[in-house]
Amino acid sequence: MSDFTSGFWNWFIILAVIVSFAAIFWLIKWTAKGKSAKTADGGIESMGHVWDENLEELNNPLPRWWLIMFYITLVFGAGYLVLYPGLGSFKGVLNWSQTNQYDREINQANETYGPIYNKYLNQDIKALVNDADALKIGARLYSTYCTTCHGSDARGVRGFPNLRDNDWLHGGSSENIKTTIMNGRQGMMPAWEEILGNDGAFQVTEYVRSLGGRAVDSVVAYQGKQIFENNCVVCHGADGKGNQALGAPNLTDNIWLYGGTQKQIFQSIAAGRNGIMPAHKEFLGEAKVHLLAAYIYGLSVDENLHK
Repeated sequence: MSDFTSGFWNWFIILAVIVSFAAIFWLIKWTAKGKSAKTADGGIESMGHVWDENLEELNNPLPRWWLIMFYITLVFGAGYLVLYPGLGSFKGVLNWSQTNQYDREINQANETYGPIYNKYLNQDIKALVNDADALKIGARLYSTYCTTCHGSDARGVRGFPNLRDNDWLHGGSSENIKTTIMNGRQGMMPAWEEILGNDGAFQVTEYVRSLGGRAVDSVVAYQGKQIFENNCVVCHGADGKGNQALGAPNLTDNIWLYGGTQKQIFQSIAAGRNGIMPAHKEFLGEAKVHLLAAYIYGLSVDENLHK
C-alpha cells in the first residue's frame, strides 16, 4: 500500500470518528433543550401512540439522568481513544496492541513455568519415559497441541499418523521423534496417473496390495511389479519396505496413512498425496518439545510392551 493511500485511510478514519463524536454530542444537546409540549388545556401533548386503551406516549424530553449517561459514555469513548488504538494509525498513549499483550503474557508464563520444563531438558528422553511427573507434563502438552490432528488417544485419523503402532515414516527413535516435532516434516507422494495412465496406476495398485498379502489378480499384479521396479523403488525400495530417510512408507505392513482399500491406494498413486507436520521449535521451545517427545516415545514403547 502506498504512503498516499495509507495516509488517506488514516485521516479518513480519524475524521469519521471525530465527526461521529461531534454529531452525537450535538444530538444529545439538541434533545436536551426540548420541553414538554403542552396542549390547550395545559396537559402534555400526546404522540398519538396508545396501548391498552389508556397507556399513552407523551411528548416529554428525555430524563436528565438519561442524558447524563449519554455524556458519560462520550467521555469514556474519548478517553478510550486517547489511551488505546482507534484513531487511524494512532497507537494510543499506552501504546497497547494485541501483540504486545500476548508477548507480555508469554514472557510472564515463561518466567513462571519455564524452570519446570527446563529441569528435564538435559535428561535423556528414554529415561523420562519412567518419570511419572515428566510424562504428566508431556501428556498435557500433547492434549493441548496435538490432539486436533492425532486424536486424544494418539491413534491418528486418515492422513495423520498413529503414534502408538511403532510404524514411523521418519524413524521412531527418541531422537527422530524429537527432530520431527522440532523441525516438522513434509511428505510428498507425486501424482502418477498422467505418467502411467489409469491402467498403469491400477496395475501398481494391485502389486502394492499384493505386498501386504492381499488376494489380487496375479497377472495385473505382475504388470504392476514391472512398473513399480522402474518408478517406485527409488523411494520405497525394491522390497517395498520404504525409506525412513525420505519418509517413504513401508508398503508391506498393511498400515496405511490414507487408507488401505483398493480405491484409496489407487487414489494415492494416481493423484498423489501431500502431508505437512508443522515445526514446533519456535512455537513451543526445545524444553517443551523434549517432554512432548518423551511422552510420544513412551506411547509407542508402552503399546509394543503390551502386544
